[in-house]
Amino acid sequence: MVVDDHPMWREGVARDLTEAGHQVVATSGEGRQAVRVAAAARPDLVVLDLQLPDISGVEVIRGLRAALPEVRVLMLSASGEPQGVLDAVKAGATGYLVKSAAPAEFLDAVSRTAAGEPVFTPGLAGLVLGEYRRLAAAPPAPDDDAPRLTERETEVLRLVAKGLSYKQIADRLGLSHRTVQNHVQNTLGKLQLHNRVELTRYAIERGLDG
Repeated sequence: MVVDDHPMWREGVARDLTEAGHQVVATSGEGRQAVRVAAAARPDLVVLDLQLPDISGVEVIRGLRAALPEVRVLMLSASGEPQGVLDAVKAGATGYLVKSAAPAEFLDAVSRTAAGEPVFTPGLAGLVLGEYRRLAAAPPAPDDDAPRLTERETEVLRLVAKGLSYKQIADRLGLSHRTVQNHVQNTLGKLQLHNRVELTRYAIERGLDG
């Protein structure tokens, strides 16, 4: 689903996605309408503009996640302003790309976001990880009731927390890309988390990024 208040931009993005083999189930130019339409259309991924005429993109993310907890959201904004990025990620965005990105970069970001990978315009990934480390400065006490991860799942989780991609993790551990994905999905299920951004925060809060 594509949400942007500029018709030409919205239609252009939808066309590019369709030509690349993705199914665009809906488009919208307003935030409140987008949340209503998404609840009915049930997209797997929403490409969302940060600035909308009625409510902010951050509010839309919250509405989308309330209606569709598993939905993945790729922010596509004219601004790379740090606070906007952090607000979007805290609300549940999986990735954040500025509109100046090349078409190939955008389509790659869509595919990676759909696979559950956090995708950020260069320079923003470090900003997000830095904020999570700041929030985790006082880690919570160990939880004896926390789900137990296997040794391999913990190993993969450490590398996720370091910001490595699935391919880099696979190369590092001598595993296939699919096996790494399976470990991440199993870990998400055990921890009742929704995406790699939440998983990264979980790992950093527990000091697994060292």
